[in-house]
Amino acid sequence: MTVKFFTLLLASAITSSWAFVPSTLPRVSMTVQKAGGFEWEDPTESYDQGVDNPFKNPELMNSQDGMKIDPARLLGPRLNGANLYFVGMMGSGKTAVGDIVARRMGSYNFLDTDQIIERATKMTIPKIFEAEGEDGFRKVESQVLDSVHSHVRCVVSTGGGLVLRLENWAKLQSGIVVWLDVDPEVIIKRVEGTDRPLLQCDDPLQKLKDLLEERKSKYSQADLRIEV
Repeated sequence: MTVKFFTLLLASAITSSWAFVPSTLPRVSMTVQKAGGFEWEDPTESYDQGVDNPFKNPELMNSQDGMKIDPARLLGPRLNGANLYFVGMMGSGKTAVGDIVARRMGSYNFLDTDQIIERATKMTIPKIFEAEGEDGFRKVESQVLDSVHSHVRCVVSTGGGLVLRLENWAKLQSGIVVWLDVDPEVIIKRVEGTDRPLLQCDDPLQKLKDLLEERKSKYSQADLRIEV
């Protein structure tokens, strides 16, 4: 599958879904980055799945009774079961967007690594940070990813710092990685009043900028970058 076709379908699945997201979240524009070690080949080159590119054939967008066909429904079969991993800073919208994309695709399940950690440990993320520190949390996070990546047909929202561990990237690149790139000035407004462990400091905005600078080289290895 060409990167252009995947980008168009994913953009359609996201940008037309903002009616279901709080109005405080802006619309997105998409730019394509080089694949982070993941070279995707169109499965239709090896066998015919009967799923054509609707952007090359607009007639596929309408059924015989005149109803519109959601192009997101055509994305799943063309991914051939590969997972979608959303990465990015806290407050970038990974959970909200990931859930919407999975729902619209229909054949994919949505998973949030932070939610899985909280259910498994019966502790909130701030409590885990308090008890085990960031290093302890990252170890648990890696264990969860190790379990999640063995499944297929999943849209996965990951923790903002998950990309820091090299072993995690090997698992992420078994699927397609999408970076939601949001300015720290936007993020700080979204997370204001929350108990994010890494932002419990005198200057949360500067801390966000420092974290982004630390992680940006990792995020930029994603297969797709979406500027929000």
